[in-house]
Amino acid sequence: MQNNKPGVFRRLMGYLRPQKKTAAFALLLVLVVTVSDLIRPILVGRAMDSITAGGTFSLVVRYSAVYLVILVLGTICSAAQMWILQKLGQDIIYQVRQELFAHIHNLSLRFFDITPVGRIVTRVTNDVETLNELFSSILVTMVKNAVLILGYAGVMLYLQWKLALVSFVLLPLVVYLTRLFTRLYRTTHRITRTKVSAMNTYLSENLSAMKLIQIFHRENEKHREFTQRSADLFQSNFREIVVYGTFRPLIYFISILSLASVLGFGGVQVMHGALSIGTLYIFTSYVKSFFEPIQSLSDQFGTLQAAMAAGEKIFTLMDEEPLIHQPEHPKALSSPKGRIVFDHVWFSYDGEEWVLRDVSFVIEPGQTVAFVGATGAGKSSILNLIGRYYDIQKGKITIDGIDIRELDIHALRRAVGQVQQDVFLFTGDIQSNIRLRESSITDGQIRSAAKFVNADGFIAQLEQGYETAVTERGSTLSAGQRQLLSFARTLAFDPAILVMDEATANIDTETEMLIQDAMERLMQGRTTIVVAHRLSTIQHADKIMVMHKGRLREEGTHQELLAQNGIYKKLYDLQLRAQA
Repeated sequence: MQNNKPGVFRRLMGYLRPQKKTAAFALLLVLVVTVSDLIRPILVGRAMDSITAGGTFSLVVRYSAVYLVILVLGTICSAAQMWILQKLGQDIIYQVRQELFAHIHNLSLRFFDITPVGRIVTRVTNDVETLNELFSSILVTMVKNAVLILGYAGVMLYLQWKLALVSFVLLPLVVYLTRLFTRLYRTTHRITRTKVSAMNTYLSENLSAMKLIQIFHRENEKHREFTQRSADLFQSNFREIVVYGTFRPLIYFISILSLASVLGFGGVQVMHGALSIGTLYIFTSYVKSFFEPIQSLSDQFGTLQAAMAAGEKIFTLMDEEPLIHQPEHPKALSSPKGRIVFDHVWFSYDGEEWVLRDVSFVIEPGQTVAFVGATGAGKSSILNLIGRYYDIQKGKITIDGIDIRELDIHALRRAVGQVQQDVFLFTGDIQSNIRLRESSITDGQIRSAAKFVNADGFIAQLEQGYETAVTERGSTLSAGQRQLLSFARTLAFDPAILVMDEATANIDTETEMLIQDAMERLMQGRTTIVVAHRLSTIQHADKIMVMHKGRLREEGTHQELLAQNGIYKKLYDLQLRAQA
């Protein structure tokens, strides 16, 4: 599939098509600036020949006036070209960044399970910014330099072909060195970018785990790891600098040799009257300028390679196919009742390492069903499958008689409200974390939801109430307070199906009592699915399902399961002994 994709350069150029008129105008300005650079030395040379030949003062003035006009015109066009290209580059970068961010949101959870966050951040920030240079300067500069080189060569051959050949004698060496160092720079730059991405991933991981690092006193060990990674990155950057720093002096040295050859050969011709002093000036000016665009081209090739590498990484991410696809003709889920059926469901996150094995059950509308079992039994996986965050490999899952793979994904997830064990809060305020930018949810609904789940008590005690600032991940709030906000958030979206994954696992007894009170009211009229380790919280469920090694081994009420004297009874007895 990857082979059918257009090349990186072609795909990048595709972003220019909507801006082709602007790009064409910018290119025209570049050509004007380039012609201006070519003409100015000729005017000076002709003025010098006029002076040595006894020309009139008015002729010199005319040459000077034309030179000044061309200089001003070139300067204005150069400034306009720079402004237009910078604006063009930013417009394209904005578009790429928007497309990339939107695509990331459509990717399946499986992708985020196996991809480091730091790598994704690098793609959206550093790699996208690298592309800015491509559109704002590299492409146009390369065109300008190519035109300059051809222009210099053409004018020099026209004026004096013998002297031009002397100027070009070292050109094959320059071409060879340019190709050699471009290849070396490409390799060293790619290694550097890979190490930068790895460093970002390492930093993201360690910053997220800072509390854990401090708990286990791993600061020194982590510092040693960072020092090693930093040293590796330093070496990569240094190699890149060595390549760059060696090439430019070499080209400069060759340009001096070429200039010396022109001055030597041209000086002899001037003394013999075969060449005018003005023409010699034009040649010396062109030779000095001739190697500058060659140097610049090599630099641009290096930056172009960096942009190509960044583009390749960005498009690799963009080409990442979502595992969960919207059906071609999605069915609506209007007024969902909440009847859930698992029909011989098999599920695996990876290959045939089955997490669920031939699981079948029915949850009737309005029922409260609890899933219990040891860690890794498959409880949380069932919850993920109901919201279709992952797709099953065998069997069928239906809601109100419709296969969830035929339902509109957004409608499905709107109908399933989930309260997670680890509550995530965004930077903002209390109100925005309940509403989540859903404009249809009013301030009144937010307050009603908070009051309903007993969250209004602690919110009222905050200095700014619902407008109280929430720091990153809600670090200034307790686990219980974050959980209550999660309840309020879920209720505000008014789902038909309520899913709670260890909702009271990390909460103190007092807060748990508040949540239990809210849950009893919240469950009324809703299909509710609960995963809990503490069996005391689910004794009044309509049905309890016992999972063991991916299979549904027992189901029934609390009393029925105790009477069976099976897995549930053992779990219950273990918890009783632990509490004694």
